[in-house]
Amino acid sequence: MHIAEGYLPPVHAAAWGVASAPFVVHGVRALTREVRSNPESTLLLGASGAFTFVLSALKLPSVTGSCSHPTGTGLGAILFRPPIMAVLGTITLLFQALLLAHGGLTTLGANAFSMAIVGPWAGYGTYRLVRRFGAPLMVAVFFGAFVADLSTYCVTSVQLALAFPDPGSGVPGALVKFGGIFAVTQIPLAVSEGLLTVLVMRLLTQSSKGELIRLGVLAGRRADRHEEAAAR
Repeated sequence: MHIAEGYLPPVHAAAWGVASAPFVVHGVRALTREVRSNPESTLLLGASGAFTFVLSALKLPSVTGSCSHPTGTGLGAILFRPPIMAVLGTITLLFQALLLAHGGLTTLGANAFSMAIVGPWAGYGTYRLVRRFGAPLMVAVFFGAFVADLSTYCVTSVQLALAFPDPGSGVPGALVKFGGIFAVTQIPLAVSEGLLTVLVMRLLTQSSKGELIRLGVLAGRRADRHEEAAAR
């Protein structure tokens, strides 16, 4: 992760691109509504995208020659909801493929599905669930960022296992192999990303409290209304 250019079979690459497209299109619409309705949010949107770009560009060696990195999508998902992160995450992956040779164009759909779609949705769902149990905001933020990171690599492991099943044990055996490779470095990275996201959120509560209230992060009732509006 990111899956490198040309690494997936063409059929798999195309299938993941088709699976990702509806989420990205929906995200473009959600992003357009957000910017038109609240142009003052563009600075925080840019900061969320930059946070994802910087963290996901870090390459840390994993075992057997692969690499791992944080994803940075949990913060944006909590602030702006997962549909918008589908766009910001995909743009991040596109720029990294073109400018850093990190990922690729043929694997953009697969990488977007794991990092820009599943990661934000899993992280945001965890965040909302933890909040519903009455946990403090920062505890929910930690678990949201942790799950967003770790779920991305779980999906990447599934994608690689489907593309390259083990000769003896098939897809299940390959899934264990790829998941085990990533788990060694990714679990500590997910914990570190959760702590870093908490730190950033603390800074935002001091510098952008009004914006966080408008987004519903600091007010439960407003959060519910924001989610209903986004769903419509």
